[in-house]
Amino acid sequence: MTYYAVVDCDNCYVSCERVFRPDLNGKPVVVLSNNDGCVVARSNEAKRMGIKAGTPFFKLAHQFPGQKIAVFSSNYELYGDITARVMTVIAQHAPEYFRYSIDEAFVVLRGMDNVDLKAWGENLHKLVRQGVGVPLSIGIAPTKTLAKMASHFAKHYTGYHHCCVIDNEEKRRKALRLYDIGEVWGVGRRYAARLEHMGMKTAYDFAERSREWVNATFNKVVVLRTWKELNGEDCVPNEELAKKKSICVSRSFPSMISDIDQLKTYVANYAARCAEKLRRQNTFASVVGVFLSTNPFREDLEQYNNFGEVTLLTPSNAGIVIVKKAMEALERVYRPGFQYKKAGVLVLSIDSGRGIQTNLLDFDAEQFEKMRRIDKVVDRLNKVNGTETVILGTQMFKKKDCKGKSILFADAIKHEYKSPNYTTRWSDIIELK
Repeated sequence: MTYYAVVDCDNCYVSCERVFRPDLNGKPVVVLSNNDGCVVARSNEAKRMGIKAGTPFFKLAHQFPGQKIAVFSSNYELYGDITARVMTVIAQHAPEYFRYSIDEAFVVLRGMDNVDLKAWGENLHKLVRQGVGVPLSIGIAPTKTLAKMASHFAKHYTGYHHCCVIDNEEKRRKALRLYDIGEVWGVGRRYAARLEHMGMKTAYDFAERSREWVNATFNKVVVLRTWKELNGEDCVPNEELAKKKSICVSRSFPSMISDIDQLKTYVANYAARCAEKLRRQNTFASVVGVFLSTNPFREDLEQYNNFGEVTLLTPSNAGIVIVKKAMEALERVYRPGFQYKKAGVLVLSIDSGRGIQTNLLDFDAEQFEKMRRIDKVVDRLNKVNGTETVILGTQMFKKKDCKGKSILFADAIKHEYKSPNYTTRWSDIIELK
């Protein structure tokens, strides 16, 4: 039997801040949304104080007078880099994995029948904690929905030592009885409210219903699939995990390339294609990554493979923005002296436009709307006249001067409590005394 693991960074943004601020361990910490608007991440200590997600920042002082609370503006560049390091460690110790979001991955534990999965999970937590500094919660089960449930118990019960395994019928039933129906992965708010109205408060109440009842009551494939998963039947395709949260465009080059200007032309085209796919399904990406690789069949040449990513302060599907970020990621991973055979662009942490808070000042908000209109016209022209009838200059022409500094959305957003970018900027590198 193949088991699945859900690996989740605990209180991700807070944990990333604490990597370089260990003095904040055990203390209440919150991270704010763009423009320092409201609380989007909380430490366990802040949760116990009663600080709710979404609390406006200006209300904290009134609601918790005299309380010392460490406050940080969102530093997505730091969080993106730290979580990328976490994923690197996971990739080194997992047979196969899918990055599901900025702080979460599904691992397919194929071929590990003779491995102690509990020990494997605890060891993975230890390796990431030591190597990166971020704590993990790991849930392991025969289906992805049960694995998500197990990760919840690993996160909230210290006795599991960061890893909970559901590997028999008794554990499955016990977990279902303790799990609220509204928390089940795949059960949205609308279905949860309907199930609760029918008297089903826990996952167990729902899982114990008959298949015929589920079909007759909902007549929805996704609901039946969740019911099957809760009853131990693996039926969420692995490909769907990657497809839902990422888009990748990659190609092998006609011949090997060493010049970065030529690489930029290819990468710009791939990035523009990713942006087009995002707009087509009306979604937005928070992370843009680029990978480069040499020809593995040319054993006579020195080999090099690398992947780098850039986190967007505001999720976007604008061609100009995605291409610009792809250029930044390419600069990070490119090394001169190698003959490259393949490159690709990957956009991650994809979500719908609902709830995205741009928080831009007037000038940049105007630019944001302008780019939206440009993309709309370009998409229409390309649909009518053929793919790539209208393209960005970067997609065709080589940039001869890459030293000009781009203006990022971050420069237009209020972040008075932002921490340094310890891992991505030389000016912010930590000093030891």
